[in-house]
Amino acid sequence: MSHNFFQSFVLLILVTDPFGGVPLFVSALSSVAPERRWKVVVRECCIAFLILLLFMFFGQHFLAAIQLSEVSLRIGGGVILFLIALRMVFPQPGGIFGDIDHSHEPFIVPLAIPALAGPSALATVLLFSSDGGKEMIGHVVALILVAMVWLLVLLSAERMQRLLGERTMTAFERLMGLILTAMSVEMLLSGIRDFVKTL
Repeated sequence: MSHNFFQSFVLLILVTDPFGGVPLFVSALSSVAPERRWKVVVRECCIAFLILLLFMFFGQHFLAAIQLSEVSLRIGGGVILFLIALRMVFPQPGGIFGDIDHSHEPFIVPLAIPALAGPSALATVLLFSSDGGKEMIGHVVALILVAMVWLLVLLSAERMQRLLGERTMTAFERLMGLILTAMSVEMLLSGIRDFVKTL
């Protein structure tokens, strides 16, 4: 269980990428009153957590309803992770998820979705939903700890960006992108191996 828990924790940290989301959060909250910013961060983190938790527990029912196999989800999730990882390694204007509207207080989009609970994170927890018993408990505990990391990082986002500087944050995001690239390739290869076995 400890191995699965650690693996789940690291994978969820990488796919939700709270450190890479620091510039996005700072930018999105720039038009929000300073005394409300922490409330918005907490709200968005809670929404993202609940969405991922729902997908983790009801992912199998969702897959059955739309007639998707775990193999196709694993391969599709690997592709999405790989594309996001490439955007982390080679930053583009608008960030990982494209341009956002700063004219009003952000609600759900783009901070909860897709910044935290994006396609790669949803695909990852859907894969977790195939596990049971102690493994599922490990996944839930890992998600809770990851949500705490979101809060710690994003509540101090402005301070962190001022302290470390934009270049350091970009370098850190690229490093996480490199790690995520390797994990996405492994997920893709695992899905292909499972598919080959069904032939």
